[in-house]
Amino acid sequence: MSASAVARPSGKTSALLAIGVGGLIAGALDFIQASILFGWGVWYAVAGGLLGAHARQGGAGIWTLGVVLHFFIACSAAAVYYSVSLKLSFMKDHPLVCGLFFGGAVYEVMTLVVLPLCRLHARGPYELHDLILGLVMHMIGIGLPISFSVRRFAK
Repeated sequence: MSASAVARPSGKTSALLAIGVGGLIAGALDFIQASILFGWGVWYAVAGGLLGAHARQGGAGIWTLGVVLHFFIACSAAAVYYSVSLKLSFMKDHPLVCGLFFGGAVYEVMTLVVLPLCRLHARGPYELHDLILGLVMHMIGIGLPISFSVRRFAK
């Protein structure tokens, strides 16, 4: 067995590693940012997207569901980036630019598609400062960890 075969994981392993590492780092950064900006109760609101007003009752289970949903979404975003990068190889070659654009796209999808479909969601008016902060945070904290993880771990 050559040294390069040992250093490189198999295709399935490299996909799981790229998606897992990227999703978990992006999810953790966004978890910290959201918890600081909105408080620990924000995870009840995330669970409320699935449960509706019932999530306002609180409890450890509902809070945990919100956190699990958050990391599921982050890993799903990483899986989308990985899948698209299989066809568009420049996404692996240029992780800085592609990651920033991908993070912005994730923010737009969350704002314009996911949140309006949720059962419990704040409906504007939104402050420009908050929109810009959310966009920049997603570009840096979501897009970059995912793109660099895919570049590092994907075959």
